[in-house]
Amino acid sequence: MKISKQIERNVALIQSKIRPDLFILILAAIIGVLAGISSFLLKTFVYKIDQFVTNFSIDAKMDYLYLIAPGIGIILTWLLFKYIIKDETKHGIPRILYVISRLDGKMKYHKAFSSMIGGALTAGFGGSVGLESPIISSGSSFGSSIGQILKLNYKTKTLLIGCGAAGAMASIFTTPIAAIIFALEVLMLDLTTTSIIPLLVASATGAITAKFLTAEALLFNFSTNSSFDTTDIPFYLIFGVLGGLLSLYFTYMHFVVARFFNKFEKKSTKVGIGVLFLGLLIFFIPALYGEGYDMIHHIINGEAESILTHSYFYDYKDQAFFLLSFIVLIIFFKIIATSITIEAGGIGGIFAPAAVTGGLLGFLFSRIINIFSPTTHLNEDNFTLVGMSTLLAAVLHAPLTAIFLVVEMTNGYGLIVPLMLTAAIAYVTNRSFHPHSIFTKRLAEQGDLITHHKDQTVLTLLQVAHVIDTDLQTIKPNSTLGELTKKISKSKRNIFPIVDENKNYKGIIDMDDVREVMFQSELYNTPIEKYMMQAKEHVSTTDTMEAVMFKFKSTGYYNLPVIDYGKYVGFVSRANIFTAYREVLNELSDH
Repeated sequence: MKISKQIERNVALIQSKIRPDLFILILAAIIGVLAGISSFLLKTFVYKIDQFVTNFSIDAKMDYLYLIAPGIGIILTWLLFKYIIKDETKHGIPRILYVISRLDGKMKYHKAFSSMIGGALTAGFGGSVGLESPIISSGSSFGSSIGQILKLNYKTKTLLIGCGAAGAMASIFTTPIAAIIFALEVLMLDLTTTSIIPLLVASATGAITAKFLTAEALLFNFSTNSSFDTTDIPFYLIFGVLGGLLSLYFTYMHFVVARFFNKFEKKSTKVGIGVLFLGLLIFFIPALYGEGYDMIHHIINGEAESILTHSYFYDYKDQAFFLLSFIVLIIFFKIIATSITIEAGGIGGIFAPAAVTGGLLGFLFSRIINIFSPTTHLNEDNFTLVGMSTLLAAVLHAPLTAIFLVVEMTNGYGLIVPLMLTAAIAYVTNRSFHPHSIFTKRLAEQGDLITHHKDQTVLTLLQVAHVIDTDLQTIKPNSTLGELTKKISKSKRNIFPIVDENKNYKGIIDMDDVREVMFQSELYNTPIEKYMMQAKEHVSTTDTMEAVMFKFKSTGYYNLPVIDYGKYVGFVSRANIFTAYREVLNELSDH
Protein backbone atom coordinates (compact mmCIF):
# COMPACT_ATOMS: atom_id res chain seq x y z
CA MET A 1 0.00 0.00 0.00
CA LYS A 2 2.82 2.41 0.89
CA ILE A 3 4.60 1.57 -2.38
CA SER A 4 1.49 2.25 -4.47
CA LYS A 5 0.92 5.56 -2.68
CA GLN A 6 4.53 6.53 -3.35
CA ILE A 7 4.13 5.66 -7.03
CA GLU A 8 0.98 7.79 -7.24
CA ARG A 9 2.79 10.73 -5.64
CA ASN A 10 5.74 10.39 -8.03
CA VAL A 11 3.46 10.19 -11.05
CA ALA A 12 1.47 13.21 -9.85
CA LEU A 13 4.74 15.13 -9.44
CA ILE A 14 5.82 14.23 -12.99
CA GLN A 15 2.41 15.24 -14.37
CA SER A 16 2.66 18.62 -12.66
CA LYS A 17 6.07 19.29 -14.23
CA ILE A 18 5.31 18.51 -17.90
CA ARG A 19 2.57 19.33 -20.39
CA PRO A 20 -0.40 16.88 -20.54
CA ASP A 21 0.17 16.07 -24.23
CA LEU A 22 3.84 15.29 -23.59
CA PHE A 23 2.87 13.08 -20.66
CA ILE A 24 0.57 11.06 -22.95
CA LEU A 25 3.40 10.64 -25.46
CA ILE A 26 5.66 9.28 -22.71
CA LEU A 27 2.94 6.80 -21.72
CA ALA A 28 2.48 5.83 -25.38
CA ALA A 29 6.20 5.10 -25.70
CA ILE A 30 6.17 2.98 -22.53
CA ILE A 31 3.14 1.04 -23.78
CA GLY A 32 4.83 0.49 -27.14
CA VAL A 33 7.94 -0.93 -25.48
CA LEU A 34 5.85 -3.22 -23.26
CA ALA A 35 3.90 -4.41 -26.32
CA GLY A 36 7.16 -5.09 -28.16
CA ILE A 37 8.52 -7.11 -25.26
CA SER A 38 5.27 -9.07 -25.06
CA SER A 39 5.45 -9.79 -28.78
CA PHE A 40 9.01 -11.06 -28.40
CA LEU A 41 8.03 -13.28 -25.47
CA LEU A 42 4.96 -14.64 -27.28
CA LYS A 43 6.88 -15.54 -30.43
CA THR A 44 9.68 -17.06 -28.38
CA PHE A 45 7.28 -19.14 -26.28
CA VAL A 46 5.46 -20.37 -29.39
CA TYR A 47 8.77 -21.26 -31.07
CA LYS A 48 10.07 -23.13 -28.00
CA ILE A 49 6.80 -25.00 -27.47
CA ASP A 50 6.64 -25.91 -31.15
CA GLN A 51 10.22 -27.23 -31.00
CA PHE A 52 9.33 -29.31 -27.94
CA VAL A 53 6.22 -30.73 -29.59
CA THR A 54 7.87 -31.54 -32.91
CA ASN A 55 10.62 -33.47 -31.11
CA PHE A 56 8.01 -36.18 -30.71
CA SER A 57 7.23 -36.28 -34.41
CA ILE A 58 7.73 -39.69 -35.99
CA ASP A 59 8.23 -37.99 -39.38
CA ALA A 60 5.98 -40.49 -41.10
CA LYS A 61 3.65 -39.93 -44.03
CA MET A 62 0.76 -39.58 -41.57
CA ASP A 63 1.98 -38.14 -38.29
CA TYR A 64 -0.34 -39.02 -35.39
CA LEU A 65 1.08 -36.07 -33.48
CA TYR A 66 -1.41 -33.91 -35.40
CA LEU A 67 -4.22 -35.88 -33.82
CA ILE A 68 -3.36 -35.02 -30.22
CA ALA A 69 -1.03 -31.99 -30.01
CA PRO A 70 -3.58 -29.20 -30.79
CA GLY A 71 -5.98 -30.68 -28.25
CA ILE A 72 -3.28 -30.66 -25.57
CA GLY A 73 -2.78 -26.94 -26.18
CA ILE A 74 -6.50 -26.23 -25.80
CA ILE A 75 -6.76 -28.32 -22.62
CA LEU A 76 -3.73 -26.60 -21.05
CA THR A 77 -5.18 -23.19 -21.91
CA TRP A 78 -8.54 -24.15 -20.39
CA LEU A 79 -6.87 -25.44 -17.21
CA LEU A 80 -4.75 -22.30 -16.97
CA PHE A 81 -7.80 -20.05 -16.94
CA LYS A 82 -9.96 -22.30 -14.79
CA TYR A 83 -7.55 -23.06 -11.98
CA ILE A 84 -4.82 -20.40 -12.09
CA ILE A 85 -6.26 -17.26 -13.68
CA LYS A 86 -9.75 -18.23 -12.49
CA ASP A 87 -11.47 -16.13 -15.11
CA GLU A 88 -13.45 -17.20 -18.17
CA THR A 89 -13.58 -13.71 -19.66
CA LYS A 90 -13.39 -13.76 -23.45
CA HIS A 91 -10.33 -12.51 -25.27
CA GLY A 92 -9.72 -10.95 -28.64
CA ILE A 93 -10.61 -7.81 -30.53
CA PRO A 94 -14.41 -8.05 -29.99
CA ARG A 95 -13.75 -8.05 -26.25
CA ILE A 96 -11.56 -4.94 -26.55
CA LEU A 97 -14.34 -3.19 -28.45
CA TYR A 98 -16.83 -4.22 -25.74
CA VAL A 99 -14.52 -2.88 -23.00
CA ILE A 100 -14.35 0.46 -24.82
CA SER A 101 -18.11 0.70 -25.31
CA ARG A 102 -19.48 -0.77 -22.09
CA LEU A 103 -16.79 -1.10 -19.40
CA ASP A 104 -15.39 2.44 -19.37
CA GLY A 105 -12.14 1.24 -20.95
CA LYS A 106 -11.32 -0.97 -17.96
CA MET A 107 -9.68 -4.26 -18.91
CA LYS A 108 -8.69 -6.78 -16.28
CA TYR A 109 -5.04 -6.46 -15.29
CA HIS A 110 -4.24 -10.14 -15.85
CA LYS A 111 -5.00 -9.79 -19.57
CA ALA A 112 -1.54 -8.24 -19.96
CA PHE A 113 0.02 -11.67 -19.45
CA SER A 114 -2.80 -14.24 -19.50
CA SER A 115 -3.68 -13.60 -23.15
CA MET A 116 -0.04 -14.00 -24.12
CA ILE A 117 0.44 -17.25 -22.19
CA GLY A 118 -2.86 -18.69 -23.38
CA GLY A 119 -2.05 -17.73 -26.96
CA ALA A 120 1.40 -19.32 -26.70
CA LEU A 121 -0.06 -22.60 -25.43
CA THR A 122 -2.78 -22.68 -28.07
CA ALA A 123 -0.59 -21.78 -31.05
CA GLY A 124 2.55 -23.55 -29.81
CA PHE A 125 0.77 -26.90 -29.73
CA GLY A 126 -0.61 -26.34 -33.21
CA GLY A 127 -3.98 -24.64 -32.71
CA SER A 128 -5.16 -23.26 -36.05
CA VAL A 129 -5.12 -19.62 -34.95
CA GLY A 130 -3.11 -16.42 -35.35
CA LEU A 131 -0.89 -14.75 -32.76
CA GLU A 132 -2.15 -11.22 -33.39
CA SER A 133 -5.27 -11.44 -31.20
CA PRO A 134 -3.56 -12.46 -27.92
CA ILE A 135 -0.75 -9.94 -28.38
CA ILE A 136 -3.19 -7.14 -29.22
CA SER A 137 -5.16 -8.09 -26.08
CA SER A 138 -1.94 -7.89 -24.05
CA GLY A 139 -0.96 -4.54 -25.53
CA SER A 140 -4.43 -3.09 -25.01
CA SER A 141 -4.41 -4.34 -21.44
CA PHE A 142 -1.15 -2.49 -20.77
CA GLY A 143 -2.78 0.70 -22.02
CA SER A 144 -5.96 0.15 -20.02
CA SER A 145 -4.08 -0.80 -16.85
CA ILE A 146 -1.87 2.29 -16.96
CA GLY A 147 -4.97 4.42 -17.51
CA GLN A 148 -6.70 2.84 -14.53
CA ILE A 149 -3.69 3.11 -12.23
CA LEU A 150 -3.25 6.78 -13.08
CA LYS A 151 -7.02 7.37 -12.81
CA LEU A 152 -7.20 8.92 -16.28
CA ASN A 153 -10.51 9.83 -17.90
CA TYR A 154 -12.38 7.63 -20.36
CA LYS A 155 -11.10 9.33 -23.50
CA THR A 156 -7.45 9.03 -22.43
CA LYS A 157 -7.88 5.40 -21.34
CA THR A 158 -9.39 4.62 -24.73
CA LEU A 159 -6.49 6.31 -26.49
CA LEU A 160 -4.00 4.29 -24.43
CA ILE A 161 -5.88 1.09 -25.30
CA GLY A 162 -5.48 2.07 -28.96
CA CYS A 163 -1.77 2.74 -28.37
CA GLY A 164 -1.41 -0.72 -26.86
CA ALA A 165 -3.20 -2.34 -29.79
CA ALA A 166 -1.15 -0.39 -32.35
CA GLY A 167 2.12 -1.12 -30.55
CA ALA A 168 1.25 -4.81 -30.34
CA MET A 169 0.25 -5.14 -33.99
CA ALA A 170 3.32 -3.20 -35.12
CA SER A 171 5.52 -5.51 -33.07
CA ILE A 172 3.93 -8.81 -34.13
CA PHE A 173 3.99 -8.00 -37.87
CA THR A 174 6.69 -5.26 -37.90
CA THR A 175 4.18 -3.09 -39.76
CA PRO A 176 3.89 0.25 -37.89
CA ILE A 177 1.78 2.08 -40.50
CA ALA A 178 -0.77 -0.73 -40.78
CA ALA A 179 -0.91 -0.84 -36.98
CA ILE A 180 -1.93 2.82 -36.76
CA ILE A 181 -4.57 2.38 -39.44
CA PHE A 182 -5.84 -0.71 -37.59
CA ALA A 183 -6.45 1.36 -34.45
CA LEU A 184 -8.41 3.89 -36.51
CA GLU A 185 -10.35 1.44 -38.71
CA VAL A 186 -11.07 -1.45 -36.34
CA LEU A 187 -10.99 0.10 -32.86
CA MET A 188 -12.87 3.15 -34.19
CA LEU A 189 -10.51 5.75 -32.70
CA ASP A 190 -11.02 9.24 -34.09
CA LEU A 191 -8.43 10.59 -36.52
CA THR A 192 -7.28 13.74 -34.71
CA THR A 193 -3.89 15.23 -33.90
CA THR A 194 -4.30 14.33 -30.24
CA SER A 195 -4.79 10.66 -31.12
CA ILE A 196 -2.55 10.17 -34.16
CA ILE A 197 0.71 11.33 -32.51
CA PRO A 198 0.50 8.94 -29.51
CA LEU A 199 -0.43 6.13 -31.92
CA LEU A 200 2.63 6.94 -34.04
CA VAL A 201 4.88 6.84 -30.98
CA ALA A 202 3.42 3.57 -29.63
CA SER A 203 3.52 1.89 -33.03
CA ALA A 204 7.11 2.95 -33.76
CA THR A 205 8.43 1.94 -30.33
CA GLY A 206 6.60 -1.38 -30.51
CA ALA A 207 8.08 -2.20 -33.92
CA ILE A 208 11.58 -1.09 -32.90
CA THR A 209 11.49 -3.09 -29.66
CA ALA A 210 10.30 -6.25 -31.41
CA LYS A 211 12.87 -5.80 -34.20
CA PHE A 212 15.64 -5.35 -31.67
CA LEU A 213 14.72 -8.35 -29.50
CA THR A 214 13.31 -10.88 -31.96
CA ALA A 215 15.42 -13.15 -34.16
CA GLU A 216 15.03 -12.44 -37.87
CA ALA A 217 13.68 -15.96 -38.46
CA LEU A 218 10.70 -15.22 -36.20
CA LEU A 219 9.74 -11.96 -37.92
CA PHE A 220 7.05 -11.89 -40.60
CA ASN A 221 8.61 -11.26 -43.99
CA PHE A 222 7.18 -12.04 -47.42
CA SER A 223 9.49 -9.93 -49.55
CA THR A 224 9.07 -9.96 -53.31
CA ASN A 225 10.70 -7.81 -55.96
CA SER A 226 8.05 -8.47 -58.59
CA SER A 227 5.89 -5.63 -59.86
CA PHE A 228 2.52 -6.18 -61.42
CA ASP A 229 1.79 -6.18 -65.13
CA THR A 230 -1.02 -3.83 -66.22
CA THR A 231 -2.31 -6.53 -68.58
CA ASP A 232 -3.17 -8.57 -65.45
CA ILE A 233 -5.66 -5.98 -64.16
CA PRO A 234 -8.75 -7.83 -65.54
CA PHE A 235 -7.64 -10.93 -63.63
CA TYR A 236 -7.21 -8.87 -60.45
CA LEU A 237 -10.74 -7.50 -60.88
CA ILE A 238 -12.14 -11.02 -61.19
CA PHE A 239 -10.08 -12.14 -58.23
CA GLY A 240 -11.45 -9.29 -56.11
CA VAL A 241 -14.97 -10.66 -56.62
CA LEU A 242 -13.81 -14.21 -55.79
CA GLY A 243 -12.13 -12.91 -52.64
CA GLY A 244 -15.33 -11.16 -51.61
CA LEU A 245 -17.37 -14.33 -52.13
CA LEU A 246 -14.86 -16.38 -50.14
CA SER A 247 -15.06 -13.79 -47.34
CA LEU A 248 -18.81 -14.40 -47.14
CA TYR A 249 -18.18 -18.12 -46.66
CA PHE A 250 -15.43 -17.34 -44.14
CA THR A 251 -17.73 -15.15 -42.03
CA TYR A 252 -20.68 -17.53 -42.35
CA MET A 253 -18.76 -20.62 -41.22
CA HIS A 254 -17.20 -18.75 -38.31
CA PHE A 255 -20.62 -18.03 -36.85
CA VAL A 256 -21.98 -21.49 -37.73
CA VAL A 257 -19.26 -23.07 -35.60
CA ALA A 258 -19.82 -20.50 -32.84
CA ARG A 259 -23.58 -21.25 -32.74
CA PHE A 260 -22.85 -24.98 -32.62
CA PHE A 261 -20.62 -24.61 -29.56
CA ASN A 262 -23.07 -22.23 -27.87
CA LYS A 263 -25.51 -25.13 -27.63
CA PHE A 264 -23.33 -26.66 -24.91
CA GLU A 265 -23.48 -24.99 -21.51
CA LYS A 266 -20.55 -26.79 -19.85
CA LYS A 267 -17.10 -25.53 -20.75
CA SER A 268 -15.67 -29.02 -20.32
CA THR A 269 -18.09 -30.32 -22.96
CA LYS A 270 -16.98 -27.63 -25.40
CA VAL A 271 -13.35 -28.49 -24.75
CA GLY A 272 -13.93 -32.20 -25.27
CA ILE A 273 -15.86 -31.77 -28.50
CA GLY A 274 -13.41 -29.19 -29.81
CA VAL A 275 -10.36 -31.33 -29.03
CA LEU A 276 -11.92 -34.32 -30.82
CA PHE A 277 -13.03 -32.48 -33.98
CA LEU A 278 -9.90 -30.36 -34.25
CA GLY A 279 -7.61 -33.35 -33.85
CA LEU A 280 -9.40 -35.28 -36.59
CA LEU A 281 -9.49 -32.27 -38.90
CA ILE A 282 -5.77 -31.52 -38.58
CA PHE A 283 -4.86 -35.23 -38.79
CA PHE A 284 -6.51 -35.54 -42.22
CA ILE A 285 -5.45 -32.04 -43.36
CA PRO A 286 -2.08 -31.45 -41.63
CA ALA A 287 -1.64 -28.07 -43.32
CA LEU A 288 -4.27 -26.73 -40.88
CA TYR A 289 -1.73 -27.14 -38.07
CA GLY A 290 -0.65 -23.80 -36.61
CA GLU A 291 -0.98 -20.33 -38.11
CA GLY A 292 -0.25 -21.42 -41.67
CA TYR A 293 2.21 -18.72 -42.71
CA ASP A 294 4.71 -21.45 -43.58
CA MET A 295 2.47 -22.33 -46.54
CA ILE A 296 2.81 -18.78 -47.87
CA HIS A 297 6.58 -19.02 -47.45
CA HIS A 298 6.64 -22.31 -49.38
CA ILE A 299 4.65 -20.77 -52.24
CA ILE A 300 6.85 -17.67 -52.50
CA ASN A 301 9.99 -19.84 -52.32
CA GLY A 302 8.69 -21.96 -55.20
CA GLU A 303 8.01 -24.96 -52.94
CA ALA A 304 4.22 -25.12 -53.07
CA GLU A 305 4.35 -28.94 -53.12
CA SER A 306 5.63 -28.86 -49.51
CA ILE A 307 2.08 -27.99 -48.44
CA LEU A 308 1.24 -31.69 -48.96
CA THR A 309 3.76 -32.85 -46.32
CA HIS A 310 2.37 -35.54 -43.97
CA SER A 311 -0.86 -35.80 -45.97
CA TYR A 312 -2.35 -38.69 -47.95
CA PHE A 313 -1.57 -36.73 -51.10
CA TYR A 314 2.17 -36.39 -50.50
CA ASP A 315 3.12 -39.18 -52.92
CA TYR A 316 1.27 -37.24 -55.63
CA LYS A 317 2.85 -33.88 -54.87
CA ASP A 318 4.17 -33.54 -58.42
CA GLN A 319 0.69 -33.83 -59.91
CA ALA A 320 -1.09 -30.48 -60.19
CA PHE A 321 -4.57 -31.94 -59.67
CA PHE A 322 -3.76 -33.32 -56.21
CA LEU A 323 -1.91 -30.18 -55.11
CA LEU A 324 -4.74 -27.88 -56.16
CA SER A 325 -7.41 -30.20 -54.72
CA PHE A 326 -5.61 -30.22 -51.38
CA ILE A 327 -5.37 -26.42 -51.38
CA VAL A 328 -9.13 -26.24 -52.01
CA LEU A 329 -9.65 -28.39 -48.89
CA ILE A 330 -7.42 -26.09 -46.84
CA ILE A 331 -9.26 -23.00 -48.07
CA PHE A 332 -12.64 -24.37 -47.04
CA PHE A 333 -11.58 -25.97 -43.75
CA LYS A 334 -9.12 -23.40 -42.36
CA ILE A 335 -11.85 -21.16 -40.91
CA ILE A 336 -13.62 -24.20 -39.46
CA ALA A 337 -10.42 -25.33 -37.72
CA THR A 338 -9.78 -21.80 -36.47
CA SER A 339 -13.30 -21.36 -35.11
CA ILE A 340 -13.20 -24.75 -33.38
CA THR A 341 -9.89 -23.84 -31.75
CA ILE A 342 -11.29 -20.56 -30.41
CA GLU A 343 -14.75 -21.81 -29.39
CA ALA A 344 -13.31 -24.87 -27.64
CA GLY A 345 -11.27 -22.68 -25.31
CA GLY A 346 -8.10 -21.81 -27.20
CA ILE A 347 -6.85 -18.25 -27.48
CA GLY A 348 -5.95 -16.86 -30.88
CA GLY A 349 -7.08 -14.67 -33.72
CA ILE A 350 -8.43 -14.85 -37.24
CA PHE A 351 -5.91 -12.45 -38.84
CA ALA A 352 -3.51 -15.23 -39.79
CA PRO A 353 -6.19 -17.72 -40.91
CA ALA A 354 -7.85 -15.05 -43.08
CA ALA A 355 -4.55 -13.91 -44.57
CA VAL A 356 -3.37 -17.46 -45.24
CA THR A 357 -6.70 -18.50 -46.74
CA GLY A 358 -6.67 -15.46 -49.01
CA GLY A 359 -3.08 -16.16 -50.02
CA LEU A 360 -3.93 -19.74 -50.93
CA LEU A 361 -6.89 -18.54 -52.98
CA GLY A 362 -4.59 -16.16 -54.85
CA PHE A 363 -2.15 -18.96 -55.60
CA LEU A 364 -4.94 -21.34 -56.62
CA PHE A 365 -6.52 -18.77 -58.93
CA SER A 366 -3.25 -17.83 -60.67
CA ARG A 367 -2.04 -21.43 -61.00
CA ILE A 368 -5.34 -22.55 -62.58
CA ILE A 369 -5.24 -19.63 -65.05
CA ASN A 370 -1.64 -20.47 -65.93
CA ILE A 371 -2.48 -24.15 -66.47
CA PHE A 372 -5.56 -23.67 -68.63
CA SER A 373 -4.33 -20.60 -70.51
CA PRO A 374 -0.77 -21.29 -71.68
CA THR A 375 -0.56 -17.88 -73.33
CA THR A 376 -1.21 -16.19 -69.99
CA HIS A 377 1.41 -16.12 -67.28
CA LEU A 378 0.21 -14.64 -64.01
CA ASN A 379 2.77 -14.00 -61.29
CA GLU A 380 1.70 -16.51 -58.64
CA ASP A 381 3.69 -14.80 -55.89
CA ASN A 382 1.90 -11.51 -56.55
CA PHE A 383 -1.54 -13.11 -56.52
CA THR A 384 -0.66 -14.94 -53.29
CA LEU A 385 0.28 -11.70 -51.54
CA VAL A 386 -2.65 -9.77 -53.00
CA GLY A 387 -4.93 -12.61 -51.89
CA MET A 388 -3.79 -12.17 -48.28
CA SER A 389 -4.82 -8.52 -48.36
CA THR A 390 -8.05 -9.17 -50.26
CA LEU A 391 -9.59 -11.56 -47.77
CA LEU A 392 -8.40 -9.54 -44.76
CA ALA A 393 -9.97 -6.38 -46.18
CA ALA A 394 -13.32 -8.09 -46.69
CA VAL A 395 -13.52 -10.13 -43.48
CA LEU A 396 -12.25 -7.37 -41.18
CA HIS A 397 -13.99 -4.52 -43.06
CA ALA A 398 -10.60 -2.81 -42.87
CA PRO A 399 -9.31 -2.33 -46.42
CA LEU A 400 -6.58 0.19 -45.56
CA THR A 401 -5.23 -1.99 -42.77
CA ALA A 402 -5.12 -4.98 -45.11
CA ILE A 403 -3.43 -3.03 -47.92
CA PHE A 404 -0.67 -1.51 -45.79
CA LEU A 405 -0.13 -4.76 -43.90
CA VAL A 406 0.91 -6.49 -47.12
CA VAL A 407 2.76 -3.42 -48.43
CA GLU A 408 4.92 -3.29 -45.30
CA MET A 409 5.38 -7.07 -45.18
CA THR A 410 6.68 -7.08 -48.76
CA ASN A 411 8.89 -4.01 -48.18
CA GLY A 412 7.57 -2.10 -51.16
CA TYR A 413 4.71 -0.48 -53.01
CA GLY A 414 5.04 -2.43 -56.24
CA LEU A 415 1.69 -4.14 -55.71
CA ILE A 416 -0.21 -1.12 -54.38
CA VAL A 417 -2.55 -0.80 -57.40
CA PRO A 418 -3.79 -4.43 -57.45
CA LEU A 419 -3.95 -4.35 -53.67
CA MET A 420 -6.25 -1.33 -53.80
CA LEU A 421 -8.43 -2.78 -56.55
CA THR A 422 -8.97 -6.23 -55.04
CA ALA A 423 -9.36 -4.96 -51.47
CA ALA A 424 -11.99 -2.45 -52.54
CA ILE A 425 -13.96 -4.97 -54.61
CA ALA A 426 -13.86 -7.68 -51.94
CA TYR A 427 -14.78 -5.20 -49.20
CA VAL A 428 -17.79 -3.89 -51.13
CA THR A 429 -18.89 -7.45 -51.92
CA ASN A 430 -18.80 -8.46 -48.26
CA ARG A 431 -20.32 -5.18 -47.04
CA SER A 432 -23.25 -5.68 -49.41
CA PHE A 433 -24.27 -8.73 -47.37
CA HIS A 434 -22.77 -7.97 -43.96
CA PRO A 435 -22.99 -4.35 -42.73
CA HIS A 436 -20.62 -5.27 -39.91
CA SER A 437 -17.30 -7.10 -39.79
CA ILE A 438 -16.63 -10.49 -38.27
CA PHE A 439 -15.37 -8.63 -35.17
CA THR A 440 -18.32 -6.28 -34.75
CA LYS A 441 -21.34 -8.31 -35.89
CA ARG A 442 -22.34 -9.57 -32.44
CA LEU A 443 -21.61 -6.24 -30.74
CA ALA A 444 -23.75 -4.39 -33.27
CA GLU A 445 -26.63 -6.83 -32.75
CA GLN A 446 -26.42 -6.23 -28.99
CA GLY A 447 -26.14 -2.44 -29.38
CA ASP A 448 -22.64 -2.42 -27.91
CA LEU A 449 -20.68 -1.14 -30.91
CA ILE A 450 -18.76 2.12 -30.95
CA THR A 451 -18.64 3.82 -34.37
CA HIS A 452 -17.14 6.98 -35.87
CA HIS A 453 -20.67 8.48 -35.79
CA LYS A 454 -20.36 10.78 -32.78
CA ASP A 455 -24.06 10.84 -31.84
CA GLN A 456 -24.32 7.04 -32.11
CA THR A 457 -21.12 6.67 -30.09
CA VAL A 458 -22.47 8.77 -27.23
CA LEU A 459 -25.72 6.78 -27.14
CA THR A 460 -23.73 3.54 -27.09
CA LEU A 461 -21.56 4.70 -24.21
CA LEU A 462 -24.51 5.88 -22.15
CA GLN A 463 -26.05 3.18 -19.98
CA VAL A 464 -29.42 3.16 -18.25
CA ALA A 465 -27.80 2.28 -14.93
CA HIS A 466 -25.88 5.58 -14.98
CA VAL A 467 -28.93 7.83 -15.33
CA ILE A 468 -31.47 6.22 -12.98
CA ASP A 469 -33.28 8.38 -10.42
CA THR A 470 -33.78 6.46 -7.18
CA ASP A 471 -34.95 9.32 -4.96
CA LEU A 472 -38.65 9.01 -5.82
CA GLN A 473 -41.02 8.36 -2.94
CA THR A 474 -42.57 4.91 -3.31
CA ILE A 475 -45.91 3.90 -1.84
CA LYS A 476 -47.37 0.47 -1.07
CA PRO A 477 -50.36 -0.91 -3.03
CA ASN A 478 -52.67 -1.06 0.02
CA SER A 479 -52.13 2.60 0.95
CA THR A 480 -54.83 5.26 1.03
CA LEU A 481 -55.16 8.72 -0.45
CA GLY A 482 -54.39 10.19 2.98
CA GLU A 483 -51.05 8.34 3.13
CA LEU A 484 -50.28 9.44 -0.41
CA THR A 485 -50.96 13.07 0.57
CA LYS A 486 -48.35 12.81 3.32
CA LYS A 487 -45.86 11.47 0.75
CA ILE A 488 -46.66 14.36 -1.58
CA SER A 489 -45.99 16.91 1.15
CA LYS A 490 -42.44 15.53 1.60
CA SER A 491 -41.58 14.92 -2.04
CA LYS A 492 -40.12 17.19 -4.69
CA ARG A 493 -41.28 14.90 -7.51
CA ASN A 494 -44.65 14.53 -9.21
CA ILE A 495 -44.52 10.76 -9.74
CA PHE A 496 -45.02 8.07 -7.10
CA PRO A 497 -44.23 4.44 -7.97
CA ILE A 498 -46.45 1.82 -6.34
CA VAL A 499 -44.17 -0.94 -5.01
CA ASP A 500 -44.94 -3.79 -2.65
CA GLU A 501 -42.75 -5.02 0.22
CA ASN A 502 -40.82 -7.28 -2.21
CA LYS A 503 -40.09 -4.37 -4.55
CA ASN A 504 -42.50 -5.69 -7.17
CA TYR A 505 -43.67 -2.86 -9.40
CA LYS A 506 -47.45 -2.39 -9.57
CA GLY A 507 -47.95 0.95 -11.28
CA ILE A 508 -47.59 4.69 -10.73
CA ILE A 509 -49.59 7.65 -9.50
CA ASP A 510 -49.13 11.03 -11.13
CA MET A 511 -49.76 13.97 -8.79
CA ASP A 512 -51.79 15.67 -11.51
CA ASP A 513 -54.33 12.85 -11.24
CA VAL A 514 -54.96 13.47 -7.53
CA ARG A 515 -54.38 17.23 -7.40
CA GLU A 516 -58.10 18.04 -7.17
CA VAL A 517 -58.89 15.53 -4.42
CA MET A 518 -55.77 15.45 -2.25
CA PHE A 519 -57.10 18.25 0.00
CA GLN A 520 -60.52 16.64 0.47
CA SER A 521 -60.04 14.93 3.83
CA GLU A 522 -63.29 12.98 3.52
CA LEU A 523 -61.66 11.00 0.68
CA TYR A 524 -58.47 10.14 2.58
CA ASN A 525 -59.59 6.55 3.19
CA THR A 526 -59.95 5.92 -0.55
CA PRO A 527 -57.49 3.21 -1.75
CA ILE A 528 -54.82 4.63 -4.01
CA GLU A 529 -55.47 1.87 -6.53
CA LYS A 530 -58.37 4.05 -7.73
CA TYR A 531 -55.83 6.60 -8.98
CA MET A 532 -53.17 4.14 -10.16
CA MET A 533 -52.14 4.02 -13.81
CA GLN A 534 -49.81 1.90 -15.92
CA ALA A 535 -47.13 3.50 -18.07
CA LYS A 536 -47.37 2.61 -21.76
CA GLU A 537 -43.71 1.59 -21.71
CA HIS A 538 -40.99 0.81 -19.23
CA VAL A 539 -37.26 0.23 -19.60
CA SER A 540 -34.75 -2.14 -18.01
CA THR A 541 -31.12 -1.69 -17.09
CA THR A 542 -30.17 -3.94 -20.01
CA ASP A 543 -31.85 -1.74 -22.62
CA THR A 544 -29.64 0.27 -24.95
CA MET A 545 -29.93 4.02 -24.75
CA GLU A 546 -31.07 4.04 -28.36
CA ALA A 547 -34.01 1.81 -27.39
CA VAL A 548 -34.78 4.05 -24.41
CA MET A 549 -34.84 7.16 -26.60
CA PHE A 550 -37.20 5.42 -29.01
CA LYS A 551 -39.58 4.65 -26.12
CA PHE A 552 -39.52 8.28 -25.02
CA LYS A 553 -40.31 9.36 -28.57
CA SER A 554 -43.12 6.84 -29.09
CA THR A 555 -44.87 7.56 -25.76
CA GLY A 556 -44.23 11.29 -25.44
CA TYR A 557 -43.34 10.71 -21.76
CA TYR A 558 -40.68 12.69 -19.91
CA ASN A 559 -40.13 9.92 -17.34
CA LEU A 560 -40.14 6.13 -17.67
CA PRO A 561 -40.01 3.48 -14.91
CA VAL A 562 -37.02 1.13 -14.82
CA ILE A 563 -38.19 -2.44 -14.20
CA ASP A 564 -35.93 -5.50 -14.04
CA TYR A 565 -37.78 -8.83 -13.99
CA GLY A 566 -40.83 -7.18 -12.45
CA LYS A 567 -38.80 -5.44 -9.73
CA TYR A 568 -38.82 -1.66 -9.38
CA VAL A 569 -35.36 -0.07 -9.82
CA GLY A 570 -36.08 3.63 -10.35
CA PHE A 571 -36.96 6.11 -13.10
CA VAL A 572 -35.13 7.62 -16.05
CA SER A 573 -35.92 11.08 -17.30
CA ARG A 574 -35.24 12.90 -20.53
CA ALA A 575 -33.54 15.66 -18.59
CA ASN A 576 -31.04 13.32 -16.92
CA ILE A 577 -30.25 11.60 -20.20
CA PHE A 578 -29.67 14.93 -21.93
CA THR A 579 -27.33 16.05 -19.13
CA ALA A 580 -25.40 12.77 -19.29
CA TYR A 581 -25.29 13.04 -23.09
CA ARG A 582 -23.69 16.48 -22.88
CA GLU A 583 -21.12 15.25 -20.36
CA VAL A 584 -20.08 12.26 -22.48
CA LEU A 585 -19.98 14.35 -25.65
CA ASN A 586 -17.79 16.91 -23.91
CA GLU A 587 -15.44 14.16 -22.71
CA LEU A 588 -15.14 12.69 -26.20
CA SER A 589 -14.52 16.03 -27.89
CA ASP A 590 -11.15 17.73 -28.20
CA HIS A 591 -10.64 20.86 -26.14
